[in-house]
Amino acid sequence: MGRPREFDADDALQAALELFWRKGYEGTSITDLTDGMGITKPSLYGTFGNKEELFRMALQRYEQNYMAFFWSALEQPDARTVAFDILRGFVNAQTEECNPGGCLVVNAARACSDAALEIHKTIVERIQVGQKALARRFERAKREGDLPADSNPEDLARFIMTVAQGTAVQASSGAGRDEVYRLVDIAMKSFPG
Repeated sequence: MGRPREFDADDALQAALELFWRKGYEGTSITDLTDGMGITKPSLYGTFGNKEELFRMALQRYEQNYMAFFWSALEQPDARTVAFDILRGFVNAQTEECNPGGCLVVNAARACSDAALEIHKTIVERIQVGQKALARRFERAKREGDLPADSNPEDLARFIMTVAQGTAVQASSGAGRDEVYRLVDIAMKSFPG
């Protein structure tokens, strides 16, 4: 029988999430992880598998704990409020003082080499899941007459996600919440309705 675990796996996963968020996937080394998580390499591998598996666990936690606003926003009664709540939600998560700046997904995707191709695919898939859900919500809004008949729900969803990713870059570059809110206001002037 193995020795009992001498660390809290939940706390260690949170530390890994913050490291990946701050440094990106490739920028975070195994040594960064073991030091930041306060565990040994055997404990990391024994509890979380490899770095790729750990990143996927961190990504899942990030989506559940920091991106839950996205799914709530889809329930808003009109498309304009959906778009606004999503963009403001991203800005809030990206600029919260207790969080690393920017977005875990965007930070991780910015520097993915061929060696991290599977992680890049995972990131792209996660972005597409959100974008497709948003496009479906805008399609419903169009059917209900909440968006103009000539609007393109897929393009609108792509636009909102592109602006959200841009706000992440701004936040990780040091822009403050009020500065990034102003970008959201400018983007919303382009939103129909």
